[in-house]
Formats: sequence, structure tokens, C-alpha cells
Amino acid sequence: MDPLLLVYSLSFCLLWPVKSDVLIQGPQNSQPVNDIEIYSIDISSLVTSRFAHNVITSKAVNHANVSKEAIFDVDLPKTAFITNFTMTIDGESYPGVIKEKEVARKQYETAVSRGQSAGIVRASSGRKTEKFTVSVNVAAKSIVTFELVYEELLKRQLGKYEMFLKVQPKTLVKHFQIEVDIYEPQGISFLDAQAPFITNDLLPTMKKTFSGKKGNVSFKPLLDQQRSCSNCDTTVLDGDFTVTYDINRETPGNIQIVNGYFVHFFAPKLDFVPKNVIYVIDRSSSMSGQKMEQTRQALLKILDDTAEHDYFNFILFDTRIEVWRNQLVKATPENLSAARRYVSGIQEQGATNINDPLLKAVELLNKAHNLKEVPERSVSLIILLTDGQANTGESNPSRIQENAKLAIQGKYTLYSLGFGYGVDYAFLEKLALENSGIARRIYEDSDAVLQLQGFYNEIANPTLVDIEMKYLENATSNVTQNNFKQYFDGSEIVVAGQITDNNLNYFTADVKAEGADKSLNYSENVQLQKEDSVSREQAYIFGDFIERLWAYLTIQQLLEKRVYAGPQEKENLKAQALELSLKFKFVTPLTSMVVTKPEEEEKEQTIVADKFVDGQSTDFAIPVPAQHISSFVPRNWVDSDPHFVISVPRKNDALCFNIQEQPGVILNLIEDQELGIAVNGELIGDKTTENNLISLKTYFGRLGVVNKAMNLEIEVTTETITILKGNNRTTFSWSDKASINSDGLNLEIDEDKQLKFSFGEGATFVIILHKVWKGHSVRRDFLGFYTLDDDKFSKGVHGLLGQFFHGIDYEIYNIHATSDPNKPDATMKVKDKLITVTRGTQRDYMNGSTDDNKVPCWFVHFNGEGLIDGSHTDYIVEDIFKIA
Repeated sequence: MDPLLLVYSLSFCLLWPVKSDVLIQGPQNSQPVNDIEIYSIDISSLVTSRFAHNVITSKAVNHANVSKEAIFDVDLPKTAFITNFTMTIDGESYPGVIKEKEVARKQYETAVSRGQSAGIVRASSGRKTEKFTVSVNVAAKSIVTFELVYEELLKRQLGKYEMFLKVQPKTLVKHFQIEVDIYEPQGISFLDAQAPFITNDLLPTMKKTFSGKKGNVSFKPLLDQQRSCSNCDTTVLDGDFTVTYDINRETPGNIQIVNGYFVHFFAPKLDFVPKNVIYVIDRSSSMSGQKMEQTRQALLKILDDTAEHDYFNFILFDTRIEVWRNQLVKATPENLSAARRYVSGIQEQGATNINDPLLKAVELLNKAHNLKEVPERSVSLIILLTDGQANTGESNPSRIQENAKLAIQGKYTLYSLGFGYGVDYAFLEKLALENSGIARRIYEDSDAVLQLQGFYNEIANPTLVDIEMKYLENATSNVTQNNFKQYFDGSEIVVAGQITDNNLNYFTADVKAEGADKSLNYSENVQLQKEDSVSREQAYIFGDFIERLWAYLTIQQLLEKRVYAGPQEKENLKAQALELSLKFKFVTPLTSMVVTKPEEEEKEQTIVADKFVDGQSTDFAIPVPAQHISSFVPRNWVDSDPHFVISVPRKNDALCFNIQEQPGVILNLIEDQELGIAVNGELIGDKTTENNLISLKTYFGRLGVVNKAMNLEIEVTTETITILKGNNRTTFSWSDKASINSDGLNLEIDEDKQLKFSFGEGATFVIILHKVWKGHSVRRDFLGFYTLDDDKFSKGVHGLLGQFFHGIDYEIYNIHATSDPNKPDATMKVKDKLITVTRGTQRDYMNGSTDDNKVPCWFVHFNGEGLIDGSHTDYIVEDIFKIA
């Protein structure tokens, strides 16, 4: 086996999830087997002043007489940065090296050009975590040790710091332990640890102690205590291990200084400031069903928790906007009762107009402040909840962002909540960050109500506004963000920086802010200690933690600013963040980690790892030119000869496959028996087919759409569009600029040869006509078919496209290079099968026909075998309007 290059870039949050999986990869094995034993898993966490240094160590033994592939599979917090990864095989260590992403990419390409193997570690994302996976070939009777190190600043929410650990070893482990040591100079006020799998037998194995500044949590179950039953070989360890704590606060702030760096923690306990909230709620048809029901439930619970001194209003939007009241109203019992009745009656309908309701919200807040309808000392918030993308009114994301920013003018805070995976998260994130807020993804799951309610609880009780934190100008530099729009009860403001005056005896911080009934002016002086006394005090953990905390915080804020910066500023921010990432050895979205690992026949692999970024493609290490990759848009389609593309929003990725069949064959693309909707397509061949020559290329030349409930059939060819409703037949040519909006059918033919139509509030279909020069000796005109709002189909929808409308789960392992550096192969685990897939791209013609609109995807060979249900021949039908 040739050397392999592995590149990794990651992103994280404070949880501490660990999932150590060892799988045997081979043609006959898709499940873990006993040849490779996980001998030990050790999770060691050192936390000082909220900054966590975590080390995950796992040792595996290959008991077989032949070499086996071991996979180290870990879930990490999204807000964390990896700082090191090392493999030790039979006493020989293979450490990771963190490099600029472009440098790692070139190393990958160089390895491939020399005929060496090269691969990428792919970071996939869950709710709170993202996955780090790496595999290594372990020789017979050998031992491999994996060690992963990551760091992160714990964030205080709702009055506590939380460390979340996903424990899922999937097998019994001889030596399993979690050890958490906490040091907080202000003293620990409480400490707790919980896990749903802690039985009475396991309870004695968990220890929780704290006294003064130190705390400890340990969990060390013996092998027999891990068993799910007395004689079982399966483990009970499967769930979330959570550590929570808080600290004593005798004063609102606390300053700590070590080795020329300071950190200022600020968390005052004050009276609540009234808030003025406008809820801008998407009620378009894509919110139908569970999403709208959960939204109603969450809003009702939020109304129950609204304080009487608060003011609020609702704006609902679809194609139009609807304002509940002409002005913000106080949260009196009468107004809350009326609001509950209004929320309970929200019904979904229409398209998605995001621009107009946002501007209306700003207009209402401006009016309320100008006419003094709300308290002068109050916090004004706009909370936007949507599950889709703007598709009516002003639909250009950049213009919506610009309009909102110009309207708000820094006066109010905008929060963007994206419900599900159909949203353009990058758009929502920039929209929020430009207006002092944050974006949050609400996962489409049974606990969506709790997610929405949890977000509200975080911002429910503001206590300060317009916070300004000042430090000695001539004695400090490189201070992190020190001006904040609001402070919410139960959270914490953290500012860090460098001290440039080595002769300082006292360090001073001044805080100015506006409270519920008065201005706050707070000053804190700290005497600088001698280095030796500081070192002794901090020796419990690690001495340079404040410098690393400062670097971590600075990088996070620089990356955040890049989201909404202009082109030149974006480059400057990137350069600063990259310099710090390399200096402090953090794997960030700008860096990759390169690991050289051994392979068979004394050869080596080089592995590159990249960091996951929500709303963006994660395959930065695959050398497809960046200008040829379009932004990820969640839709499914079939186009060209014919290429099927399945979006997988949960992974910000796509799958693709081809179907090879004879011209004249009709394939079922979508069949929803519950809704009575079907889409079928007939294949045509190149012109070579007419001359009895063999052509491997086929295209869709005719599409048939049937809606039984509407007694409607639509036939689309490369020449005409024919609509048959009952006995009425209407035919258009592609050159007609037609529009229909009646009897539940919305249809439009535009000048770009795109046909868009939908049935009532259902999903939208787009058919694209590809025109070929008439004199072309081979090619002929053909059709492309695209679907939007796929979640509007029933759960039983099927077909070559339809079966994927409600998601597909898979994992990618063992990425390795091929003769084409742009197309590495990998092993995909899907539907309990292992299949070989190849990385490539497919063009999204809805965004145009240039190379700028290519979408990366994992290509499944042999007519989608292993990915699609059954065989591709199961989807052949005899009639263009066939539906069961």
C-alpha cells in the first residue's frame, strides 16, 4: 500500500463528547469484531478559569494473525479547537503537524503527483458535536495508541458552565475512565455530574468533590459494571455525561493575570431591564405539519414566561405579512391571553418573504421608541424564525442583509433562528452578526420546542445595555471585544488582552453600562503579583492558560467578523486569525493538521484533517478549485446524462449516482401515493443512436407529472409543455412566457427556459430545457428536473429521487487517493452495507451553466447500487403518467 496523505480541519462547543469506535474495514466485515480490542479509553480534562484542556487517549490491540484496520472515531464540541493528534504504533509515535490549509492542500497534491496515496479526514457535524475520524492499519499482534488534544473556553449559560461528554464506546473496555479537574480562583459554588446510563451498580464509580478553588469529577467503571446485563458482552455506557458547575462571585468582575496576559470575567447580578421583542415568524407552507405545531407550542410557552414589564408583538409572514397589533403591547394578563389565542390560530400558507417583515419589525420598534410607547431604559430585540429561503418579494440574500442593516442602524439586536436544514444558514448568520445578534439552528426533531424555549431562556432577562469595558490604554494591547450590546442574567462577559507595561503595579478595569433604573460605573484594581507566586498558584493546571485563552477568544472573534466583512477587511482578518492559529497550534477553519502514518510494506500515509463549519462545504482539502464550487443549497435533482444528485443538509454535502438504461425506458422519479403525485421521465439517446451506433449517454427527453387529486397531468418535452386537466388541454411552447395561477396550479415559464410549477402549498418543481445547437452531430436537446421544499411530501414518498426527500444517513471512512487527484475513493457505510464511493462534482444548472456552479458529492457506482432501495430496474414503469 502506498503512502497516504490525511488532512483535517475541525470546529467545536463545550460538551465533551467522546465516541471511540474501532471498526474492521474489509469486504466481508461491516461490524466491529473481536480481532481488535479497545483496551483502554482515558478522558482527562483540566479546567482552569473556564479554559479547558482535554486529552482523549485510546489504546487498541490487534489480536489477529493478520493486519487489521482500526478506526479512531471521536465526537468533539463544535466550539473547540484541536491542538494535537498523535498515533503511537509499537512504541513509534506519529505526531500531527498543523499547517496553513493551502500548504496542506499542496502537500496532498504533491503526494498524489508522486503516485503516493493521499486522503482526507472528513469532519461531519451533529447538534453539539462534530466528528473526528481517522483509520490506521495495525499489524498482527500489535498495539496502537491514539491521543487527541483539544481546548475550549467554557461558556456560562443560565447560571452555570456545562461540559458535555458523549460516552459511546460500543463495546466493553477493560480500562475506562473520565477524570475532570477544575481550578477556579474565585472558588467553586457547586459541582454536579450526571449521565442517563448511571445505574445503581455504576453509582459508586462516579465521584464528585469540590472544596474552595478545586473540584474533581471521576468515573471509572470496571469491566463487569459496564455490562448491560449480567452475562452480556454489550455495554451500558451509551449517553451524555454532563458536568456542570458555577463559581462564587463576591464582586461583579474578576481579573486574572498570568505571564503578561489578562482575562476579565464580568457577571453582575442586577435587576432585569424590560425588553421589547418582535417575533417575526415564518408561516409559509414549508412550515406545515410538525414544524408549525412545535412553533406554536414554543411560542405559547414563551408567552407563559414573559415578564409583565416586557413589551411584545408578532409579525407572521408568507407571501404577505400580517402584524398582530399596530404597536407593541405590554405583557399584561389580558394581552398575553389574546396573544395565546392568536398564536394557537397560526396556519401555514404561501411562499417565503423575509425582507418585508424584517423592515416592518424595525418600523414598529422605531415608532415605539419615538412615541415613547416602550420604556426608555429597555432592550429591543427582533427574533426571526424561518425554515427556508426567501423566494418571493426581495429574494436576493445580499440585498435583504443590506436592507436590514440600513434599517436597524445598530439600534436593535436581531436573532436568526433557522428551523431544519432547508435554511441558508450562512445568510442567517451574517444577517444576525451584522446586527449584534447570533444565529442558531433549530434541529427538526421531537425536542424542537425545548430548543426554541431554551434559546428564549438565554435572552429572557437582560440586566445591562450598552456595556463598555475600558483598560489602561498605554499599558495594554490586542484586547478582545470590549463593547457589548446587552448582558443577560446567567451569562458572562469575557475580555482578554496583553499587558505591555512591565512596570505596572496595579491593573485597572473600568466598566460603564446602563441598568434598569440607573447608569453603572464599576472599577476594579488588581495588584500584579510576582511571577513566582503566580506560577505556584497556577501549577495545579498549566501556566500559560490565559495566553492560550486570549488566542482562542481572538481567533473566534476574528473568524466571526469575517462573516460580514468586506473583501479587503476579510483578507486582513484571515491573515491575523491564520497567524494565531499557526502560532498556538489550533486546527481552525484556516488550518489543517497533517499526520504521517505507517502503512504496509514499510511505506507511509500522509493524512490531512479539516474543521467543519456550519453552512459551508467541509471538503476544503479535496483539490477541486474553489471557484468551481457553488455554495451548498439543499435541493435534489436529475440532469444531464442522467446524473442524480441528492442533497444531505445534515452533513452540508451531497450524494450522486447515474442510471444507465436504453433510450425509450421510462423511470419513476417520484411517487407519493398518499398525495397522489408522481413524476416519471423517458430517456432519449444521442443522435448516434439513430444511426445504430452505440452510445453510453442518455438524457431525459420527456417528463410526465400527474396529480390524481387535481385530475391533472402535465407532459413536458423539449418542444412543448402540455397541461391536461379533465377534458381541457393547454399547450405552450418553451418560447412562450406563460404564467398560470388558478385551481391550485401555480406555473410559470421564464425567458431562461425554466418551467417552475407547484400544486397549491406543496413542493415546487423546476424543469430546465437544455438547448443544443441544431447542427450538432451528436448532442440533442434534453431536460433537467429539480425539486424544492421536499419536506412537503408524505413520509411514504418513493422513487429514484423521492426516497431521499426525508433524509439519508451514512458515514465516510478510509478516504484515499486515486490516479485522479480530484477524485479520491472512500468507503461509505450506508443501510448496514459498505460500498466504495468516489469524490467528484456535478453541475447545478439552476444557478447557471458555468463551472462556478459545481456541487461536490460522493458518487455511488453501478446505478446507485447499495444506496437506492432495491435495483434500478425496480423503478422502470410502462407509462409516462404511471402512478399506483
